[in-house]
Amino acid sequence: MKLKILLLLSLILGVTFSCSEASGTRTLRLGHGLDVSHSVHIAMVKMGEDLERISDGKMKLEIYPSQQLGTERQCLELLQIGSLDMTKVSVGVLENFAPRMKVLGLPFLFRDRQHSFNVLDGPIGQGLLNGGEKYWLKGLGYYDAGSRSFYTKDKPVHTPEDLVGQKIRVMESVTAMDMVSGLGGSPTPISWGELYTALQQGVVDGAENNPPSFYLSRHYEVCKFYTLDEHTVLPDVLLAGTHLWEKLSNEEQGWLQQAVKTSVAYQRTLWLEAENEALEAVKKAGVEIIRPDKTLFADKIEDSFDKYKEDEEFYELITRIQETK
Repeated sequence: MKLKILLLLSLILGVTFSCSEASGTRTLRLGHGLDVSHSVHIAMVKMGEDLERISDGKMKLEIYPSQQLGTERQCLELLQIGSLDMTKVSVGVLENFAPRMKVLGLPFLFRDRQHSFNVLDGPIGQGLLNGGEKYWLKGLGYYDAGSRSFYTKDKPVHTPEDLVGQKIRVMESVTAMDMVSGLGGSPTPISWGELYTALQQGVVDGAENNPPSFYLSRHYEVCKFYTLDEHTVLPDVLLAGTHLWEKLSNEEQGWLQQAVKTSVAYQRTLWLEAENEALEAVKKAGVEIIRPDKTLFADKIEDSFDKYKEDEEFYELITRIQETK
């Protein structure tokens, strides 16, 4: 069934792509899973406007939000076979396609937001983006997705011990599953689109995500406890398929990179506003905001990096990130 869906999307998008090129304008299709009110989508709209302006109408962007073209995993697969041009995914999902990316999903890796930006916007972040090309994925930039924290239905989480026995939804990410297990919870991978129903029906007891995602998904209607332990700073990654990238001229690549750079900067300003607004909104809706002692969570899994010592190159990458000013 999954293969049939991908093939059908491939056929539809392939035909449309051919038509758009024949008209003399290169129209790029970007699929993602977020709501249209999300800061990332709004920044993508700006990217499309900038791209059309910069290219004098020679390049345009069509955006398909809210999983119209499939889940994050499916969009990545469509990029790999050349049937979708661009997508935005969480690093947590991307690590299944570009393994080195999993370093960004390690808990309590970054000291603060600025530290994460210094890493992502510097040579380490660029190296990770470039590393996806061997998997037919061209990394273009990082959107801010803030810090991820736990939210639960029935039992508030003040310490890691409160996670024991609780089924916590995670992305299809080994690092996310290891993190929840290390803190005492039971990690349960479920797709984002199915999570609201899973919470309602008690398939899981809670999940973990950033404030805007918690709010815009309306998960606060089911989960009334939000614990700001901020265990991971997991960025969103904007990608193009190498099938597309290699078709673009140097000039077209430059136009796209310029539009992406402006979009990323714009989204990061929007994110801070969205984060504060989301916390205020869920609080008004009756959610209890819990600000725990984060060191209890960090100390619980302080040895989580040790398992990577056998991979010297990867462990060196962790050290370089930690030592970045």
